[in-house]
Amino acid sequence: MEKTKAKPQLKMLHDKNLSTQMAKNYNYDVLVVGGGPAGLSAAWGAAKKGLSVAVLERDEAIGQNVRTSGVTWIKEAKSFGIPSECYNEISNYAFYSPNNYVIKKSETAQAAVLDVRKTYQFLAYQAASEGADIFLRTNVTDVIKNEKEKLSGVKATSLKEELVFNSKLVIDASGFYSVVGRSLGIALPWKRFGAGAEYEAYVDKVSPDTWHLMVGSQYSPAGYAWVFPLGKNKVRIGVGVGKPNSQADASKLLIELLEKRPKPLDDLGRIVPVEFHYGLIPNEGLRESTIDDNLIMVGDSAGQANPLVLEGIRYAIEFGRAAGKIGGESVVRGDASRESLKSYEETMKKAIGSKIAAAVKVQYRWLNLSDQEWDKEIEIIGELSAEEFLDFIKADFGMTSMLKLAAHHPKLALRQLFQIIKNTGKDSEA
Repeated sequence: MEKTKAKPQLKMLHDKNLSTQMAKNYNYDVLVVGGGPAGLSAAWGAAKKGLSVAVLERDEAIGQNVRTSGVTWIKEAKSFGIPSECYNEISNYAFYSPNNYVIKKSETAQAAVLDVRKTYQFLAYQAASEGADIFLRTNVTDVIKNEKEKLSGVKATSLKEELVFNSKLVIDASGFYSVVGRSLGIALPWKRFGAGAEYEAYVDKVSPDTWHLMVGSQYSPAGYAWVFPLGKNKVRIGVGVGKPNSQADASKLLIELLEKRPKPLDDLGRIVPVEFHYGLIPNEGLRESTIDDNLIMVGDSAGQANPLVLEGIRYAIEFGRAAGKIGGESVVRGDASRESLKSYEETMKKAIGSKIAAAVKVQYRWLNLSDQEWDKEIEIIGELSAEEFLDFIKADFGMTSMLKLAAHHPKLALRQLFQIIKNTGKDSEA
């Protein structure tokens, strides 16, 4: 009887070994996990160094599942070479609280709402033109380590087929879930994050150059709602919820918002949803470390997001390109150790570390405001010029600009708000 039981077990072991041997193997200099803006930009940066580069994307198409409202800034979009047909320009900014309202008008358009799918595919073609390969429907399942226990690639599946990708450097651009970093045990799950649900919709009436941000309990118990125009008769209407401050379901709040139609939805006329989007974005600031031997983390995987309006595409592209460039240079030198990759992290943290840390503190404060306190906050915002408001909402918290703002706006409440930012700046300098 014992001998009979052993036979199937031996057969199973044999089949498992055979399956491993039959897995397709690929060898690349640089492996990028994630085909979003961070990953595609990293692939472009590395491929420009003449290296072999592969992007692994789990979806069936680049930009297939939209997980962002697409807010960004025209100055940065132009600097990245993103064509103007990829975004709708915004020059007016309306902010609503339960019993207050302010609108900021700028002489020139400074913000933009991206056609997300078109933008991501522009970045994909840009990376491909430099020689990067893109593997669609490819889901990373595990990491691979060499004999020195250093990262040397990943395992993946595609259409039930097992794949092995060997590389000298892995760039983790897998977004919120930080697939590679978490598999290595160097990145913990995010404890504080935003959950957003939105409809892309047809509406009868919309001002194509005006975005709307709405705060207070009738919109979200811990977060905000938005109406971002994409052009004539086309908008994104969404709700964001801060976790763990609230356990509310953003998708249900979105449905309720369309049913109740508070301002400014009551001015849109007929609302016809055409596409649903859902996404998660970290809200803790930058990870303590975004590098390891043979690894760079970038984009949401690294916590590179502005928590004030939950946008990070500009950071994803900027530091994706930096990750590709610096990582690529390290590979060319034959040394992708943590020490060799330090300049990526140091440059990135010097550029945005204190700004994001200050914005996180402001956002934490915002998540706990009552409706009455939000009404007062709108009064504070009303004191700012359009340019000052945009610098603030972009989390562009330079110490010089903050001191200038405090001097120009002596109201106590405003000074208290910016004291948070100034203290953060001092902390980061210490």
